[in-house]
Amino acid sequence: MAGQYGRRLRGMKPLQVATGQLTAGTILLLPIAAAVDRFWTLPAPPWPIVGSLLGIALLCTALAYFLFFRLMATAGPTNAMLVTFLLPISALLLGWAFLGEQVPLRAIWGMLLIGAGLAAIDGRIFAALRRRRLA
Repeated sequence: MAGQYGRRLRGMKPLQVATGQLTAGTILLLPIAAAVDRFWTLPAPPWPIVGSLLGIALLCTALAYFLFFRLMATAGPTNAMLVTFLLPISALLLGWAFLGEQVPLRAIWGMLLIGAGLAAIDGRIFAALRRRRLA
């Protein structure tokens, strides 16, 4: 969905687009959250939880949206959407590096297939092969 908006909002700055999308999402979901959770009846969370929520909201969501829309503005929506293929690879590598998780052989094969797919989509390899064949 964000790729479609990226095509329509080319003249706007990435910060404006990210702010607009997050604000609209908040306005739309706030009544639903209020009806379902009735959050005003719950006890106030402790400060470490408030800090964690602010960190997730500002760093993991707002900054990520800003970077994503900046990437869309510079590389184009199609190329920006290719970044989503890297999520499983980064999750596997972060789990291995920081949590000591095992990376099975089938996951390594999967990462190689994702890399090969991205290289094929990029087209540089095929262009280099075509140039070499014509030379």
